[in-house]
Amino acid sequence: ALGKGSDLEKAFATAALVYNNSADPEGKLSKAETKSLLQTQFGGFIQGQENKPKYQEIISALDEESENKIDFEDFMLILVSLSLMSDLLQEIRNVKTTK
Repeated sequence: ALGKGSDLEKAFATAALVYNNSADPEGKLSKAETKSLLQTQFGGFIQGQENKPKYQEIISALDEESENKIDFEDFMLILVSLSLMSDLLQEIRNVKTTK
């Protein structure tokens, strides 16, 4: 459906598909499933962030035993938060591309 979409549209669609493929029939993930998905699909961004207080806060919230599940909107907020603190983001910003 997004064959002719922009790079940003394709990136967002990929994030949505990865989430949806892991979500339950109600479209939600448990906190443990969310943590696992982030570790397996977003490892490059979270690698080396373990000592940052904000990272620890996010992961601690996912480690709490709770019946509350994560919906797509909350998942994307976590994804953006982890992206913004990532050392990898700074490396990406330093890359210059020419088209």
